[in-house]
Formats: sequence, C-alpha cells, structure tokens
Amino acid sequence: MALSTARTILITGGGTGIGRAVARHFAGYGEAVIVTGRRTGPLDEVAAETGARALVCDHTDPAALTALLSALPERIDVLVNNAGGNTDFDADGATDLASYARDFHANLDANLVSAALTTRALDDRLAAGGSVVHIGSIAADQGAGSYGASKAGLATWNLDLARLLGSRDITANVVAPGYIADTEFFRDRLPGERREQLVAATATGRAGSPSDIAGAVAFLASPAARHITGQVLHVNGGAHTTR
Repeated sequence: MALSTARTILITGGGTGIGRAVARHFAGYGEAVIVTGRRTGPLDEVAAETGARALVCDHTDPAALTALLSALPERIDVLVNNAGGNTDFDADGATDLASYARDFHANLDANLVSAALTTRALDDRLAAGGSVVHIGSIAADQGAGSYGASKAGLATWNLDLARLLGSRDITANVVAPGYIADTEFFRDRLPGERREQLVAATATGRAGSPSDIAGAVAFLASPAARHITGQVLHVNGGAHTTR
C-alpha cells in the first residue's frame, strides 16, 4: 500500500537483521527509506531488495556523522536508532582492568552513544509529526554486563529526549526485543541448549523474528501512536513482563 505522501525514514544499522526488516516494512508501504551501517555489502543488498538508499556511516564517530549530513535530505520524518549490538562477542578475552574498561566503553559507544550522537546530529532535521524509535533490549531489565547497562542507559536517556522533542510534536520511544532469531546478534555462537532456554522463557513458545520488531517500530512511528512517547515497548513473547 503506497502512501499519498511518502515520509523519509532513516534506519541506522539497516543492513542486517532487525534493521533490514524495518527497511523492508517501510519500503513496502512506499516510504523513502535510507539505511546506514559500516559494511557496504549488506547495505547494497538491502538497497537492491527494497529500493532503499544505502549510505556508509559509523554512528559512533562524530566526524562520520557530520559527513553523513551532506548526503541526507533536509527533512527526516522517522529516525530508527538500530545500530549496535553486544560488542562483548567481539572482545579478545583479555581480563586486565584496561581491557575491561575498553570493552565496557565499546558497548556504551555502540548502543548508547551512537544513538545520542545520531539524534543530536539530526536534531534540526527531525520533522514535526515525526518519531524517533530506538532499539533497546530485554537485557536492560534482565542484565548482561555492559551491554545491558548500555541499553538501560538508552531507555533512561530517552526519557529526557522525549521531553525535549515533545514540544516539537516529535515522539521518542524504545522498542526492547527479547530473543530474536535470524539476526547476527550472537555471531552464530548461541548453543542449542541456550536457545531452548530462551524460547522456553516465553509465553508464546517461540523465538521472536525481525518482523515482530519491525511491526512494533512501525506502530510507534504511525499516526495511531502520536500520544505515546517516553515509553519502552517490550516485544519478547512474555519472557519479561510489565504492568
């Protein structure tokens, strides 16, 4: 279903997994989609599949973000801060204090600082009536070292962002996935037994899919969600419940 007036949707980390599913969803409704990430290969694949525009950017790097601005339109209707992941999976295993500090900062940069920098860089381009949606994690409430801390920090930082953007008729929310299959998150290192445990923890009896998250993101960016802001929407099949 094509929209009468296409919005511009920017999805960071849009080359794989959840980001790719979000790009597919919005592109399928005729939106003007831009995907960014650090690797050209996955981005080009998404562009070929969906018609999205692909731009390379490391969202933890202020200089890269500044350079990105020259390639972006003057108006962004929806910003999806999806770039990130648990950088501990890429650590070298060193346990000295300096290495611990390095690895802790890596998760903060990838998941919290990247979203803050990107949102700040685009501040004057975020359009009234638009939305900012961050991809958080169930780990913010259940733990997972520096990764969980970074996602908890993202949710808390978003509270202030929602207040700042609210006066401009822009909403800001977090979608917090649980275990999502068919992504690169675990780097193909998730043991079968652990996968079974994660599925067993759900009420629905299945792993989540990237399309589950894409649907939640699309809802928060839709006209139906204009009075929802400063919230965390959990999408985890009941593995973590709220009231």
